[in-house]
Amino acid sequence: MSATLSNHQAIDLRETTIRKLNATLQSEDATGTWLVSHPEGRHSIAVGLTAPIDVIIDGQVGYYAGGMNQHANLVIRGNAGPGVAENMMSGAVRVEGNASMAAGATAHGGLLVIKGDAGARCGISMKGVNIVVRGSVGHMSAFMAQSGNLVVCGDAGDALGDSLYEARIFVRGTVKSLGADCEEKEMTGEDLQLLQGLLKEAGITEYSAESFRRYGSARRLYNFHVDNAAAY
Repeated sequence: MSATLSNHQAIDLRETTIRKLNATLQSEDATGTWLVSHPEGRHSIAVGLTAPIDVIIDGQVGYYAGGMNQHANLVIRGNAGPGVAENMMSGAVRVEGNASMAAGATAHGGLLVIKGDAGARCGISMKGVNIVVRGSVGHMSAFMAQSGNLVVCGDAGDALGDSLYEARIFVRGTVKSLGADCEEKEMTGEDLQLLQGLLKEAGITEYSAESFRRYGSARRLYNFHVDNAAAY
């Protein structure tokens, strides 16, 4: 199933199954760098990884690639289907193409970088992950985002940050509309330093932090107001 080629351990998905691939990458013996060839849009590739290994997926992937990742560094040389890096805990997932809907959904930590565009609900219910999108994001991105940072170098669709909690959103382009309880915030020195660090980590050097605007929660939806006690 696997062989060592120029410091890469190679797995060809035309010759083995997703189940065997994931079992191999999840093994306690997995070390070094792995090259996965011919993914051909299959689902659930490289999920549940817990070792600090490097995985290069050479082509398009389907649903949930890199889901539940811990410690591993994944590179997807192509586009990614819905739910890439869903529920990621740590490590990094880098998509060299576009990502479909719900990229980074519910992710608790780590870094997700998308070099192209991301679809609807990018960062939905994110819980501490850092997501950097070089292109644009679709509608309802960062919906119910609880913590972490979403950086968008392009534009954002309708209802950005709807029902937002304490996550921070940075957008360089235009925002079609803001969701409920999301508002533009003053960009502080701390925000600028954080954003510049995220751009650097994502390998984006052509934009400065000063060219972005920051959005956050107005904190009106989830606070208790005594004047409204009768409604609870």
